[in-house]
Amino acid sequence: MFGALTEDQRGLVDSVARFAQSELAPGALERAHSREYPWDVARKLSDMGLLGITMKEEDGGIGGTLMDAVLAIQTIALSCPKSADVVQAGNFGPIRTFVEYASPEQKERWLGDLLAGRMLISLGMSEPDAGSAVTELKTSAREDGDHYVINGSKVFSTHSPEARLFLIYLRFGPGVGGIGSVLVERDTPGFTIGQRAGFMSGEEWCPLYFEDCRIPKANVLLGPGGFKKQISGFNVERLGNASRALALGRYAFETARRHALDRKQFGRPLCEFQGLQWKFAEMAMKLEAAQMFLHRAASAPEGQLPSANDTAMAKLACNQAGWDVSNEAMQVMGGYGYSTESLVEYCVKRTRGWMIAGGSIEMLKNRIAEHVFDRRFDQRA
Repeated sequence: MFGALTEDQRGLVDSVARFAQSELAPGALERAHSREYPWDVARKLSDMGLLGITMKEEDGGIGGTLMDAVLAIQTIALSCPKSADVVQAGNFGPIRTFVEYASPEQKERWLGDLLAGRMLISLGMSEPDAGSAVTELKTSAREDGDHYVINGSKVFSTHSPEARLFLIYLRFGPGVGGIGSVLVERDTPGFTIGQRAGFMSGEEWCPLYFEDCRIPKANVLLGPGGFKKQISGFNVERLGNASRALALGRYAFETARRHALDRKQFGRPLCEFQGLQWKFAEMAMKLEAAQMFLHRAASAPEGQLPSANDTAMAKLACNQAGWDVSNEAMQVMGGYGYSTESLVEYCVKRTRGWMIAGGSIEMLKNRIAEHVFDRRFDQRA
C-alpha cells in the first residue's frame, strides 16, 4: 500500500495502525463533523510519540525521518481522517519552521506545550492581496527600541480559532530581502483575532489584524533575509498536505470497494459491473502512482531536505489522485457516498481544498515547468 518499506518502517506502520484502529476509529465520523479541535486526540498522539516525529531528541522529538512522519499521517488517516490533521500540525507547517529556527529561549517557552498536544501554532502568511504571490505581503514590522511594532492583516490561517501562538510572515523592509517572521501570542495588545469564517470542508479560520501591535525583539524568529529559509520549510510542509490528500483518497477508495462488494443491484454485486470495475482499476492506478511520487520526495537522504521539484510533483500527484479517487468513490456509492453518514463526502471536500492550500496545483505546475526548462518564469506583469 505504501510502497517498499524497511523493516523499521513496517513496524511503525503496524504499531500506528493498531493504535489508530483501537483509539481513533471509534468516533471518526463525529470527529470529522465537529467544529472543535480534537485536543483529546492530540494528547493521545503525543503519548504515542507521533508529534515531533522528525525533531531532534534534545528538542523533545524522536529523531525520525520525513518518511516516518508521512507514514504516520497516512496510517492515522486510514482509521480517522480528521486525526491526521493533528499529526500534520505536530510535524509539518509552522511547527517545523519554528523548531528549525527558534532560539533556545523560544523553544523553552513554547515547544513543550506544542509537542504535548496542549497548544497549537498557526501560520499567518496569506493576505487579502498576497496569496500565491506571497512576496507581495504588506504586513510590516517597525523597529522601536527593544520592540517591533506590527501593522497589517492576514487571512486563511489554519488553526487560528484555537491557536495560542502565531508565526507571522511580514516585512522589516522593502523587497524580498526585507521579509522575515515573528512570533505573536494570542493575547498580545494590538493583535485582534476576527470572527470565524468557514471553508467548504467545514474547517474554520479567523482573519488576523495587527494595529500597532508591540512585540519584544526576542519574538523575532527570522529577521530580514529570512524569506528563503521560511520557504524551504514551507516546501517540506507540502508533504504533509500531500500525505493527507492521498490517504483520504485511499480511505474513500477502500470504503467504496467494500460497498461494491456488498451492495447488490439488478440481482448482483456492484463489483460485477464492468463499468465500475474500470473505475476501480483507474482509481487504484492513480493512488499507486501518486504514492511513488510521495515516497520519492519523502526519502531524501538523512539530513537533507527534498528538492522543490520533488515536493511539487508529489503534492500535485497526491492532490489530483486524492480528489479524483474520492470523487469517483462518492459516485460509486451514490446517495450513501453523498450522505454525511459516510466519511466519503468529507474526503471529497477536504481533498478539494488541498488542491488550493499549500501551493495551488497551478503554481505547482509552474514550478515543475521551471525545472523542465531549467529557468525561472516570473508571473508578474
